[in-house]
Amino acid sequence: MNNPLADRIRPESIDDVVGQKHLLAQGKALRNLIESGDIPNLIFYGPSGVGKTTVASIIANATNRTLRRLNATVASTQDIKDIVAEIGTFTAPNGVLLYLDEIQYFNKRQQQTLLEYIENGKITLIASTTENPYFYVYPAILSRSTVFEFKTVAAEEIVPAIHRGFDILSKENAVETELEDGVDKKIAQGCGGDVRKALNSVENCFYATPIKDNKKFIRLETAGELTQKTAIRYDRDGDEHYDIISAYQKSMRGSDIDAALHYLARLLEAGDIASACRRLVVCACEDVGLAYPQIIPIVKSAVDIAMMVGLPEARIPLADAVALVAAAPKSNSVYMAIDAAISDVKKGNYGSIPRQLQNKHFDGEDADIKGQFYLYPHEFDNHWIEQQYLPDGLRNKKYYDFGPNKNEQAFKAYWDKIKGNKNEKD
Repeated sequence: MNNPLADRIRPESIDDVVGQKHLLAQGKALRNLIESGDIPNLIFYGPSGVGKTTVASIIANATNRTLRRLNATVASTQDIKDIVAEIGTFTAPNGVLLYLDEIQYFNKRQQQTLLEYIENGKITLIASTTENPYFYVYPAILSRSTVFEFKTVAAEEIVPAIHRGFDILSKENAVETELEDGVDKKIAQGCGGDVRKALNSVENCFYATPIKDNKKFIRLETAGELTQKTAIRYDRDGDEHYDIISAYQKSMRGSDIDAALHYLARLLEAGDIASACRRLVVCACEDVGLAYPQIIPIVKSAVDIAMMVGLPEARIPLADAVALVAAAPKSNSVYMAIDAAISDVKKGNYGSIPRQLQNKHFDGEDADIKGQFYLYPHEFDNHWIEQQYLPDGLRNKKYYDFGPNKNEQAFKAYWDKIKGNKNEKD
């Protein structure tokens, strides 16, 4: 019984798999493929502990093929060749189904070698990856495979597996087990959708609980101690990182304070205070902008305080700033304007700076009219005078439109009045 509990109670049929109903329920594509017995090359994409290996084992059993497993973090090209050598022998009379875990760790050359055996039909491949396969898997393998995305398992779907785990441990150790109310939910919620983690917590809780009167009474406090910090799925180079920070900024932009604070909490629990601060400042500038321009120094101050005090206290000024950004009126008028201006510059849509705006220097002999003729706005009424600022080729170009919020409309009204009055006088 040295194998982990998760391996000892691994499901042997599709109906016993925890979660993944979008793939394995009656009538769903992956289930239909498995039941047909005609298995193509497959790529399973999703977080760890959600059933990818289990489903691969079920497929191997259903198709009467020899299952071979490799982990790309340690496997070599020779390992693949050794598996190919088994084909047609008594160990693999009906062909080999190769389950290759973490395929993203195979380099391009290794994946090309694998492609050779996929193409000639000697191997049926089921590859798994926790990273987006469209970024990490060799395109030729992708084009010959069907990709299925496995989802994080909901807590309520994990609860039955937790009870099954405790029952098996009770039988194996010939001792009765009783759970305090809430233990199963605590473990299910604390595993972050990872069934393997949940079952590891079941084992830890079982063996950490002493026997009293031939019974193990699993306490909620024990479950809490042994499942803490397990809910954080976070890899700073992986999809989960970018998904969380994307949801974080979009929640602030969408003015959902509760969602924004939720994603802030996930970033802080993962220790990623840098991403939390960076996206917060960007959101204040990009999504609030001139609708509430005072927010930019306020958010900068909150970030400075957070970086000065560090975690866990940093959560307080950051939460204040996140709630403020989410609650503030929104405007992306300047964000759109600068992007439009940069687009023109990149396309080469610019010309010589108007003479009146240039740094003072002497005109060449070829200049028909000599002199700079700059009009100093502060010498005129309302500190404004009309003159050309953009290059000739962009003379009438408009990048910025005043947003509909109170601040920008006040600015617009001010300048409409001044410029309108001036134009009327002219």
